[in-house]
Amino acid sequence: MSEEVKEQDSVVEESNQAALDHMVALKKGDFVKGTIVKIEDNVAYVSVGYKYDGIITLRELSSVQAQQATDVVKVGQEVELKVLSIDDNKETMTLSKRLVDNEKGWDDIDKLLEQKEVFEVVVADVVKGGLVADVGVRAFIPASMVERHFVEDFSDYKGRTLRVIVKEIDRENNKVILSQKDVLEAEYQEQKAAKLATIQVGQELTATVQRITAFGAFVDLGGIDGLVHVSELAWQHVTNAADVVTVGQQVLVKVLKVEAEKGKISLSIKAAQPGPWENIASEFNVGDIVTGKVKRVTTFGAFVEISAGVEGLVHISQLAYRRVNSPYEVVKEGQEVQVKILEFNPADKRISLSIKQTQEAPASEVEDIEVNMDEVDKTNLSVNGDNMSFSLAELFGDKLSQFK
Repeated sequence: MSEEVKEQDSVVEESNQAALDHMVALKKGDFVKGTIVKIEDNVAYVSVGYKYDGIITLRELSSVQAQQATDVVKVGQEVELKVLSIDDNKETMTLSKRLVDNEKGWDDIDKLLEQKEVFEVVVADVVKGGLVADVGVRAFIPASMVERHFVEDFSDYKGRTLRVIVKEIDRENNKVILSQKDVLEAEYQEQKAAKLATIQVGQELTATVQRITAFGAFVDLGGIDGLVHVSELAWQHVTNAADVVTVGQQVLVKVLKVEAEKGKISLSIKAAQPGPWENIASEFNVGDIVTGKVKRVTTFGAFVEISAGVEGLVHISQLAYRRVNSPYEVVKEGQEVQVKILEFNPADKRISLSIKQTQEAPASEVEDIEVNMDEVDKTNLSVNGDNMSFSLAELFGDKLSQFK
């Protein structure tokens, strides 16, 4: 036999002996590395260099409950395993990936908590109260720690990748709490501080409506939120913000106030639009009779809205021809009424209105202003027509108005 053949035989013998030594040494509790070679009936078959392949049951694949083996491992994937049992007579070997991951997972979790490090997890399951992820150990993300905003339905979160930090661990009770909300909130505050530094009072910006509440609407200014109070949504009175804006709508807003130290921005939609008084001059004239709505009733009269955001005063003396002790005797809030414009001054935002002058005066009122001119001291009346009008007005007040 040649020396070369002898050398080759020696190498083969040494290799076989090494393999034999490995097989002999492999026992329950050992840690080994292997490669997934087949997945069948939710059981993963793995080659660890032994004379036969080992198996990993579905339960031993992951710390979280998996629906199928392919959710956890793929053919060709290298894994670290622990030997649970081995029977050479039956050529069966059961292995666990879960136990190895669990032991390593706790070490990693401790470091991540200490360093407050952000890392990624894949949502393995959606359960009551939140989400479950596999980080070597079973980790829970409470519903309140998933997003910065309230989420009603988490059904589409399974399989999503989230960026989280470790909030709490309890190794004794196998408990790990994660939070994505903390990550998002920290990033938001950083973006907000930078954005706030660029925003000035009086600036007009385009925003997107994000949320609608009882007191107004929160809008996105490109990474930060600002509040449009319900009183700043429109020039007319608004009771429900949803009547004026919708989620996702783009709106033009004007910056009213910036409180950088508090991280607050007060905005107005109505201030970014032409005011109701700006274009009103061409719509109304003195003497016009229009329909309006009573907005407020006071002791001295009633304020009537004749156009969106434009109100005029009906003085108590102009509510009715009869004597009125209280405006509440004649009108109530929300009532539609016809009014006559007596005075119109858009520049000063002032309109004087009359309800009674839209009605026919009672006969008694007409009789009251009939005056016997023979009894009037004509020497006190100027020949000048203007002066005469003024004198009669002083004598008879608004009772002359019915003859206009």
